[in-house]
Amino acid sequence: MKMTTLCYLEQDGKYLMLYRNKKENDINEGKWIGVGGHVEGTESPGECLEREVKEETGLTLTAYHFRGIVTFVPEPGKAEYMCVYTADGFEGEMRDCNEGELKWIPKEEVESLNLWEGDRLFLPLLMKEDTPFFSMKVVYEGDKLVYAGLDGEKADPETGWRLPWGK
Repeated sequence: MKMTTLCYLEQDGKYLMLYRNKKENDINEGKWIGVGGHVEGTESPGECLEREVKEETGLTLTAYHFRGIVTFVPEPGKAEYMCVYTADGFEGEMRDCNEGELKWIPKEEVESLNLWEGDRLFLPLLMKEDTPFFSMKVVYEGDKLVYAGLDGEKADPETGWRLPWGK
C-alpha cells in the first residue's frame, strides 16, 4: 500500500491550491488539490510533507498539523493512505510548480473548484479548528465516488454523501 501526504497551506483565510495541469499520466489531471506527494524510502509522513511542500512551492514549513488519514481507493485493487495536514507556518519565496498552477483561493470558494468528490467531504473537517483527528475512506470508479465513510460510519449517497461529522 502506498502512502502519500496532502497539505493545505493557510494564509489570510485562503488555502494554497494546486491545479494539476502539467504532469503526464496524472491521476489528478484537471483537478485542484493541496500540495504533497508520495513517501519515499524511509521517510516519515512529516519528512515527506516538508520535502514535497518545498519541492512544489519553494516554501519551508515552520508549523503544520496532522489532521487525518484518508484511505483513497482510485480503482479496484489499488489503495493509498493519504496523510492530510494543514499548515499555518511557512517561510520563503513561492515559486512555480512543475506539476501545475499554484493559487491562493479563499476558503469559501474552494468548494466551487473541480475537486475530487472525497475532498469535498474532508475539506469542511479541515476548516473547523476543533475537528478531532479523523479517518476517512473514499472509493472511486473512475471519477465517480461510490463509497465514503468517516470514522467507521458509512455515508449515504442518497443524502449527498452527508457524513456523521457531529459525533
